[in-house]
Amino acid sequence: MEDRADQSGNVLEFRLPDLGEGLADAELVSWSVAVGDAVELNQTIAEVETAKAVVALPSPFAGRVVELLAQPGETVLVGAPLIRVQNDEAEAEQAGGANGAEVSSDAPGAGRTAVLVGYGPEGEAMSRRRRPVAAVTEADSRQGPNGAPAENRQAVAPEGESVDAPADSTESVAARPRDSTTDDARDSEDDVAESLSDGTRPQLTTTRAAATPAARKLARELGIDLWFVAGSGPGGAVTVEDVRGAVPVSQPRTSASRPETAAATDTGEPAREVRTPISGVRKRTAAAMVASARTIPQASTFVTLDCTASMELIDHLRTTKSFAGLTLTPLALVAKSALAALREFPGINTYWDEANQEIVTKHYVNLGLAVATERGLLVPNIKDAHSLSLRDLTREIGWLAETARSGGASPADLRGGTFTITNVGVFGVDTGVPLVNPGEAAILCLGSIRKRPWVFRDELAIRSVTTLGISFDHRMIDGELASRFLATVASLLEDPLTLLSRI
Repeated sequence: MEDRADQSGNVLEFRLPDLGEGLADAELVSWSVAVGDAVELNQTIAEVETAKAVVALPSPFAGRVVELLAQPGETVLVGAPLIRVQNDEAEAEQAGGANGAEVSSDAPGAGRTAVLVGYGPEGEAMSRRRRPVAAVTEADSRQGPNGAPAENRQAVAPEGESVDAPADSTESVAARPRDSTTDDARDSEDDVAESLSDGTRPQLTTTRAAATPAARKLARELGIDLWFVAGSGPGGAVTVEDVRGAVPVSQPRTSASRPETAAATDTGEPAREVRTPISGVRKRTAAAMVASARTIPQASTFVTLDCTASMELIDHLRTTKSFAGLTLTPLALVAKSALAALREFPGINTYWDEANQEIVTKHYVNLGLAVATERGLLVPNIKDAHSLSLRDLTREIGWLAETARSGGASPADLRGGTFTITNVGVFGVDTGVPLVNPGEAAILCLGSIRKRPWVFRDELAIRSVTTLGISFDHRMIDGELASRFLATVASLLEDPLTLLSRI
């Protein structure tokens, strides 16, 4: 970057904070500022996407932008530097006391830690992070604090030796050459924690697959991208066996080298192919689906039912005061029926703990709902949905779907699901075979509801008919259990008044 701090000023470095939910990285979506811009306290400087949620980052201090240390589309590790802002010493001291930034200075009392605005009080985990420091001037490179020789400073290497760029350097991260071996070693979350604790500066990376060292070495030799390999080791880490079973793929190019839309030909004809970078929601969804297909042995079963009584009940409830202002849909009644059936069949609300070799049964239901958005498929979940009435469930479904479509779903909304429902019927599809979400044991699929000929009370009649399907983890759910659960849901929808005996 051209603009850098002069010797009389201080450069404050803002690192990607821990946004919660144990996230290890985030993808930079866009910058709201540019080099040379003046920024104010709490002004939005960037948007990052993490765990399928877009989060606006406020500036923890005021000043002038000196450097942007990441490019849109890049994945940044928690604790890695994002931006540098120049401020004079008085402003920096004030910002450091109020906004959680730290300034490295030779003066006594510098380098204090405070709270980052918008992210709550500092916890013990913050002690792992290395302090952002002021820009190093030419005089500083020759002389340490209080006149100490430069060789006593940790960031300066002895003559004739080379070290990684120090954390207080103003050199852009994007400009540094990176070795592929070092990049791979930084992919795992364990490496992230280690680099934060020992003070080394985390680098930007385009992948984040956790893997054993032996698996990384083999993946490099075979030309396999670890991002596309689902791990079966502890915590989902990729093992040597996972790599051997993977199909070799080319290493992905950086987002900067891949145009989102192919340019037209010289003759003015539109390009025959368009290449779109795999990032954001699509990248995370792909990883989850690959993990589901590779690690979960899945089976499916279906039932077709007459839901005329349910549709009549829905039409009646829509006219009552209790549901005034709410959009009651068949999905809400299906969800309520599924929640009632889960009480009778708790074995459906489980997950397989590979690391501990245990089947975990949950006596609460965080109901996931598959929502199609402009950014891709999201699966937010309603916490403790089993305790909600049909009215409350209707309200939560409407709110959660709207929040997800508008991009306002938080990481907490998207984590912790125990059972999921997907509604392909809204697209006019009769049924489907969805993949089980990793960390769950089953997913229920609701098809379209159509008027069809149906034998009712020994006579042919036109009835509202739909098909339900369930995909399940066959390691812990047998066909009998899945079929009995699905039949129970179907019976409740055929005669919804029987729900009264179960709620």
